[in-house]
Amino acid sequence: MRLVSFSHAGRLAIGVLNNEFVIDLARHDPKLPRTMRALLEAGQDALDRVAALLAEGHKDIPLGDVRLEAPVPNPRKFLGIGGNTFSHLAEVKEAGIPIKHSPNQTWFNKQVSCINGPFGDIHLPKISGELDYEGELAVVIGKRCRHVPESKAFGVIAGYMVCNDVSVRDWQLRSPTSTLGKSFDTHGPTGPWITTRDEVADPHDLYLKTWVNDDLRMNGRTDEFLHRIDSMIAELSSVFTLEPGDILATGSPAGVGALMNPPAFLKTGDVVGVEVEGLGSIENRVIDEPAGFVHEPLIKDSE
Repeated sequence: MRLVSFSHAGRLAIGVLNNEFVIDLARHDPKLPRTMRALLEAGQDALDRVAALLAEGHKDIPLGDVRLEAPVPNPRKFLGIGGNTFSHLAEVKEAGIPIKHSPNQTWFNKQVSCINGPFGDIHLPKISGELDYEGELAVVIGKRCRHVPESKAFGVIAGYMVCNDVSVRDWQLRSPTSTLGKSFDTHGPTGPWITTRDEVADPHDLYLKTWVNDDLRMNGRTDEFLHRIDSMIAELSSVFTLEPGDILATGSPAGVGALMNPPAFLKTGDVVGVEVEGLGSIENRVIDEPAGFVHEPLIKDSE
């Protein structure tokens, strides 16, 4: 299934895609949760009811008539792993950057206020011109879990999305945690939907491409992960509880703008497209950060 959060006729709703149509879940089953995170928290029974609606073949709203929003607009956690592909580490080494690679998993927070939709604008910060892209595969957690062994890790995954781990490089280097440079408002585009786990035969065998305008900058595959997804989940859940709706960004291949010669940072008017095989694509335009901008969440935690 492809689960979506969408805006239509002045309201935010969740649905499931039936080819080029959106099935509005609330229209057919008012007892289903009204937000994506709540739907995932409701567990397999709720997802089975969604699957039943899909099997009935409803065609409520043409996909072109809705605005697709971030599939999980209000995750509790948005985490990214650094230096997780062979090609990216190779380009860092070739550039002569004195970053010592750890054999351990290196995680950072993307503050959840950075969440952006699949087609929302990315802001070029007023305080930096070193805006960069990192197209990635994102994992969405589907079950509350702790101490998950690698052998059972895929069982806690709800599905997968496309993600752009937008980075502000000078701010990323201000602190060893990288969090500041990874967390600017609008710098977490995700989507266009959650493709459920059963639809992805092997998440480690997908192509991953990123364009800036018409220029293909990243052309890699998920089979080059240093740390596989099951290892990521085992590592994180050994420390803290993972919860439904949590997002894990799994790392980008070579091709970041900061390591081009000369560096090719994003500028106003650029359009960044990211595609992951079988999961769809997202596209975000870079605009100047508006004066007095306040990035309001689509929904509050209480909703």
